[in-house]
Amino acid sequence: MMNPSNYSALRQYRTMGLQGVVDEASPHELVRLLLDGGLARVAAAKGQIARREVAAKGESIGRAIGIIEGLRTSLDREAGGAVANQLESLYDYMVRRLAVANLRDDTGILDEVEGLLEQVRDGWAAIRPQPPA
Repeated sequence: MMNPSNYSALRQYRTMGLQGVVDEASPHELVRLLLDGGLARVAAAKGQIARREVAAKGESIGRAIGIIEGLRTSLDREAGGAVANQLESLYDYMVRRLAVANLRDDTGILDEVEGLLEQVRDGWAAIRPQPPA
């Protein structure tokens, strides 16, 4: 349910050094890439907490938040209807939980957000992209 005219979330993904992949991906694939990028940042933060890498953990969580916020702001509420509204609430919840995880160095919260992102990614993967009109 990404609004093709709003690619603000892609800025976060481009900073991960994947410009060529982003440039060639369909809108459906871009959402999957962003979800994978969010998952990668959350996983990195868990390792950084274990290694007591405070600055790197903050950066990883900040990037995960940026990706999720980008996904949230890119929702096409007109086409997505109730599903887009539910995703917006879920993305908002994940961002708030990530902020708490960052403050508390709480890997349990990161596990929770990771599980939610995986569910969204799996649901997104099950949707077949429609060919352009």
